[in-house]
Amino acid sequence: MAEDARLLLPQVMTCLFEYGRYAVQIFLVMGGYLAAQSLTHTRDIQNPRTALKLILNRYLRLCAPYVVALLVTLVCAWVARFWVQDEFVGESETLGQFLAHLFFLQGVLGLDSISAGAWYVAIDWQLYAVLAIMLGVFPSFRSLIWVSTMLIVASLLYFNRLSDYDNYFIYFIGSYGLGVLAQLAKNYSDPTVNRLATLFIALIGLVILAASFHQLWIRNILAYLVALILILWGDYAYKDQKHIKPHKVVNAILWGSRRSYCAFLLHFSSILLANTIYIAWGMNQQHNGMLALAMMLLALAASWIAANYLYRLVEVPSRHFKL
Repeated sequence: MAEDARLLLPQVMTCLFEYGRYAVQIFLVMGGYLAAQSLTHTRDIQNPRTALKLILNRYLRLCAPYVVALLVTLVCAWVARFWVQDEFVGESETLGQFLAHLFFLQGVLGLDSISAGAWYVAIDWQLYAVLAIMLGVFPSFRSLIWVSTMLIVASLLYFNRLSDYDNYFIYFIGSYGLGVLAQLAKNYSDPTVNRLATLFIALIGLVILAASFHQLWIRNILAYLVALILILWGDYAYKDQKHIKPHKVVNAILWGSRRSYCAFLLHFSSILLANTIYIAWGMNQQHNGMLALAMMLLALAASWIAANYLYRLVEVPSRHFKL
């Protein structure tokens, strides 16, 4: 469908093909910002049992809708193989492959991914676990800022440029860590920590600028800009909420935000089914860009409809499963 839609919107689709993945940098920076917002307010986090409980509870929160989405993807892939012989469908899954996905180890073990978004869930959990451990290990936030800065610079300048590390937290902690520092610079109660985090973000910016003269790395610049935006306006939406009636647009964003994880997990299944219908009914033989775009929009709508049910029936009830 995407290839045929490219005939209708060549510039738009080429831009998405080439640069769409850069959106991951935005997710990572915001993920670090929000994780730090939560973890820095956790009591007794330096207790190893508290840190372990946080990490396991994060796993439990991610896991329930994730497992259901994996099962849906398995069924959709099984159906797709009757009509589609293409790389995006992949080979038949094995029990070992499914178990590896269950524990977020598929990338580490070098196994093919069952769903296109499974790698991100594994990385998100790795990054959250590393942040929780760092907050538990280091006695002060000054130490945390120093160590985080070293990891950020190492990731942005070295590890993030080598695909051998893209299944491990070190590949992504550059962007995630910028979000953490943005949170400490913006909202932490100790002014000394605020100033130190701001100083190190400025130094990281100089490092990125200097490295850009050698080789322009757009995703590093994008991640840094998102961190700056969060410092300037990261808590803007939370101010004066008691005196403002939420706008309909805000309500729509909140509705989508709560269901976005489920939509992310299910969208690949929708793509599989939509492409299967597109091929099985011979629509791909027409190379009709408008028809392909309509099918893509239909897949998108199906993702959000399914996400609403997955959110209400699985994600919300699963929040009760906590240590």
